Amino acid sequence: MSRDTPGTRDDHKKFCTTEGWDLVLNSRGKPVTHHVTYKLPLPDGRALRTRISRPVDRTGYAVAMWRLILRDQLEVTDEVFWACVRQGAIPLRGQPTTTADSLPVKIVWQLTKTVGLREDTVAGMSMPEAIKALQEYWARQAD
Repeated sequence: MSRDTPGTRDDHKKFCTTEGWDLVLNSRGKPVTHHVTYKLPLPDGRALRTRISRPVDRTGYAVAMWRLILRDQLEVTDEVFWACVRQGAIPLRGQPTTTADSLPVKIVWQLTKTVGLREDTVAGMSMPEAIKALQEYWARQAD
């Protein structure tokens, strides 16, 4: 769909359920009643919230409202939204990636907190270098 063709409330809900947003519940553990409200925790620590007016049906949004929902609540482009709704393509939201040669977090913690190495020093270490640094530290502790 083009940027001038807004989605419907059904499309909005399908996007949220496809991407795995959580339904927000009230203090009694029931869904919020004034709007259907969803929340999505992001890898960077923020959380997105979006509200769908009741009833959730084929009612379309006004173009200006739709642009605001995409930009401010869902934080996706029109193309990303429709790819999720139609093909089930989950938006890339900066999920952390690891490489095969990255150090496990436990070793990084030991090197920075116990051994006292700087984070930038540890970041440049290979696994054998990290193990050697830990072994040298433990050897000094045994003396």
